[in-house]
Amino acid sequence: MSESMKYFREQRLPHIWCPGCGHGTVTGALVRAITRLNLDKNKVVVVSGIGCSSRAPGYLDFDTLHTTHGRALAFATGVKLSRPELKVIVMTGDGDCTAIGGNHFIHAARRNIDITTIVMNNNIYGMTSGQFSPMTPKGMIGTTAPYGNTERSFDLANLAIAAGATYVGRGTAYHAKLLEDLIFQALQNKGFSVVEAVTQCPTYLGRRNKFGTVVDMLNWFKDSAVNVKAAAVMTPDKLAGKFLVGELYNKPDQEFTAAYDQLVAQVQRKFDSFKGGTRECAQNSD
Repeated sequence: MSESMKYFREQRLPHIWCPGCGHGTVTGALVRAITRLNLDKNKVVVVSGIGCSSRAPGYLDFDTLHTTHGRALAFATGVKLSRPELKVIVMTGDGDCTAIGGNHFIHAARRNIDITTIVMNNNIYGMTSGQFSPMTPKGMIGTTAPYGNTERSFDLANLAIAAGATYVGRGTAYHAKLLEDLIFQALQNKGFSVVEAVTQCPTYLGRRNKFGTVVDMLNWFKDSAVNVKAAAVMTPDKLAGKFLVGELYNKPDQEFTAAYDQLVAQVQRKFDSFKGGTRECAQNSD
């Protein structure tokens, strides 16, 4: 039996994702990264919100929370603050994270709290039948954009960096080994880490936008993604229409729970000093 299988709830398998969905690939990359780190399953918490991506924790043999739509990072923040010794991982989707959960996302990044967030970005609301999300590319068709999406999409990596995340990477379901390596690095960062995992949704995004087969969608990832190291020596015309994958940002900074604990200790010392002074005054008055 594979060493990674100890992290799965085998009785919950096989999964219920659509044939060809990339979410299983992302989940596998996470588990392989955890296996490489040999993390104690009793010290890992995986949190999700609502959506196709949020089925993943149900298959993983950790303490898991399946929370309300968009609130995964809010619940995860509470877990991390109450039990800072735990490894807290959020598995979320592009709609769950950047729409109703967008405010939680930017503030978790701003605080630099030690949570690893894996965003399964399939550019669509898959679970609720294909509405466009804040990550749906302009012009793409969805059930709520039958003539094409007119809104510009977020660049999730740039949003995370601007908001204060200290580790940001992007991979795809095609680049499975790269995705595993990025998650492996993100799990070791003491701060807010984001790995955007670009995945295929053949059922809604692919079918409605005539992308062809699952293999065609994966080949599009292969042809359109450029590793950030290669991009550094490429001209703008060569990069036109491409997107970057790899480690996009890695700049550690003070982590939030550590800073919070320092503040609590500082206040406690002042309080203890105040109590000591009060007792001394009372003894002198006697």
